[in-house]
Amino acid sequence: MPPPGSVIPSPIQVVRLVRDPIRFFEDRRRRYGPVFRAPVFRIGWFSRPKEVFVATAELAERIYATDAGGGRAGETRRDFMAPAVGEHSLLSLDHEPWQRHRKLLTPPLRAKAIAGYRDEIDRIAAQNISQWPVGRPFALRDRMQEITLEVIMRLVFGITDTQRLDQLRPLLPTLADPGGPYTLMLMPTAARDRILGSRLLRRIRFLPTTRFLAARDAVDTLLYEEIARRRSEPQENTTDVLSRLLAARDDNGRPMTDQELRDELITMLEAGHETTATGLAWTFERLLRNPPVLEKLRAELDTGQETYLDAVIKEGLRTRPVVYSALRLLDAPLQLGGYTVPAGWAVGPAIPLIHHDPVAFPEPHEFRPERFFGDGAAAANKSWMPFGGGRRYCVGAQLALLEMRVIIRQILNQMDLTAEDTEPELPQIRHVTLVPSRLATVTARLRATTTAGTQDQ
Repeated sequence: MPPPGSVIPSPIQVVRLVRDPIRFFEDRRRRYGPVFRAPVFRIGWFSRPKEVFVATAELAERIYATDAGGGRAGETRRDFMAPAVGEHSLLSLDHEPWQRHRKLLTPPLRAKAIAGYRDEIDRIAAQNISQWPVGRPFALRDRMQEITLEVIMRLVFGITDTQRLDQLRPLLPTLADPGGPYTLMLMPTAARDRILGSRLLRRIRFLPTTRFLAARDAVDTLLYEEIARRRSEPQENTTDVLSRLLAARDDNGRPMTDQELRDELITMLEAGHETTATGLAWTFERLLRNPPVLEKLRAELDTGQETYLDAVIKEGLRTRPVVYSALRLLDAPLQLGGYTVPAGWAVGPAIPLIHHDPVAFPEPHEFRPERFFGDGAAAANKSWMPFGGGRRYCVGAQLALLEMRVIIRQILNQMDLTAEDTEPELPQIRHVTLVPSRLATVTARLRATTTAGTQDQ
């Protein structure tokens, strides 16, 4: 018997999801239990597979196990992500092509490989923070995006030329503009292909896709030029991700093609720029509404330690996960919690539900980093999955966590932040992520110790 689910038409359910995603998932768990159907992506004319979500870590592990055979994650997002990331993206590949790309991408993004990025991330963050408005409200998430974008350009793309950086800065955010790529993502494939292939339609400036396609073409030109230049003028001892990928070879001694490099660079932009910025914004949204935690964190950072900082980051990503699921398309039936999910259906963890499972996280709505220490740490860590799980665990997770450590430390070193509203900001769906409803609106003031240090100079 397949899992239960609502008979309400899909468009209505999608509206409810967009309006209040957390309540949407919680209502379904309360009504149907830990395994349920929910047509999250089946809008109107879409002929996408039925989707099933699970609400516990144990059930999620059964889904992640299909990565070894029987499940395809790339298939679930290939059609709607191709306009942005291309056909050779780790996000949309399966089977042998995915394994090849994963082996090539993993070494440059391991914790040891990126450890040397800390100082450069610190410099990027410090420069950006020094230009923040003081004494008036602003959206923290927007500032976080500026920092993470600069990290992508300098440490992932490895671009150092000032002119090229100036050209890229206004273009790259457009690739994540909901008016462009996500309009294409939500179109039937045939209609999308007509727009992409029509020179006439691409000349109509008011279409939401036109600006995106123009930016994508301009970015592609710059990236292909950069790839060609780096191939013709290889440099020793360069540590950016692109340089390492240019030097990488697969098991058959083959390098990545220019198209593969481009698609993976854009994938790292799409998957790492916005999500890391949102995770940072959420962490501060939580910290500013939990003063004792913030005070304890400041005290630790002033001693040069980061143990509690790591727990704060984990708790921020737990209480406010950035991504709500990662689906797999089943090649064979899968048993989940007493139900049989048929082949051809998509299954995935409902990450917000798993992160608020009271069995793994007692008093789950409390912001308590200490839960990742002591006796409950094992259960907490097992159920913590902001980067997914299984073989397709996010390859850029270590870079994201390093960015969060460095940027949080630098912000707290320079600034005192206050929230404009003491009420929590609610999660809202933006693209495929959950963002603060007011984009983590804060007011910044120079920290007293920073002000004194500036006057001494």
